[in-house]
Amino acid sequence: MESELACPIAPVVDLVFSRWTTPILWTLNQHGRMRFVELERRIGTITPKVLTQRLRQLERDGLITRTYHPEVPPRVEYEISELGRSLAPIFHNLAEWSKRNLPEVEKARSRYDR
Repeated sequence: MESELACPIAPVVDLVFSRWTTPILWTLNQHGRMRFVELERRIGTITPKVLTQRLRQLERDGLITRTYHPEVPPRVEYEISELGRSLAPIFHNLAEWSKRNLPEVEKARSRYDR
């Protein structure tokens, strides 16, 4: 049995919930169109190389759009696409779940570790 058949959301989890993809999508959804440096600052700990790689992959997947402005100096902006924006309810639900349940997760971990 293929993993997709065993868990039909596995491809989505792989696509959206990788180490840096979620913070990038969350930030663009919350703050709108941004330049590379703005996005890098908001995320904080991501390296420029990794941010570049993830932005390219997200653009390829159709979750963000990249707009090049042929100015001097050139300007590039990134924005969440409609497809990416369609993930907002999922992110909202996960954020709510986190607020409600992460304290319980921490308690369970403490009990287990004792």
